[in-house]
Amino acid sequence: MKTFMANSNSVERKWYLVDATDMPLGRLASQVAAILRGKNKPTFTPNVDTGDFVIVINCDKVVLTGKKLEKKMKRHHTLYIGGLKEENYKKFMAEHSDRAVYDAVKGMLPKNSLGRKMLTKLRVYKDDKHNHEAQKPEALNLVKRYN
Repeated sequence: MKTFMANSNSVERKWYLVDATDMPLGRLASQVAAILRGKNKPTFTPNVDTGDFVIVINCDKVVLTGKKLEKKMKRHHTLYIGGLKEENYKKFMAEHSDRAVYDAVKGMLPKNSLGRKMLTKLRVYKDDKHNHEAQKPEALNLVKRYN
């Protein structure tokens, strides 16, 4: 029996709708990244983008466990000398919760051209309004807590 290797012509993509209400940020990001990579399919091939499209709604209601809201920092550098910018996650989540979810998922995808291609299939919205009704997304229930 031959091993099945997917190619870009044989991939069938679905649209999934994920409600991020009361989900921990890391658990949400890891499960969404697995769907974007296609690891939930039996036809998963590491060197081919076999993943599906994911719409994440209600990012304002994502939670951070423990004291991460007060202690965790969002850092970026402007590429100028002394240009390290830091922002508390409490402020960052209040203003840009959609970007926090996007960055968390981005960090869990491969760091190459294939990972960048997978990231284009992610849509993130702060509230429950999105403009992808024409794609008929399926509601997807993610695991909120592992036992």
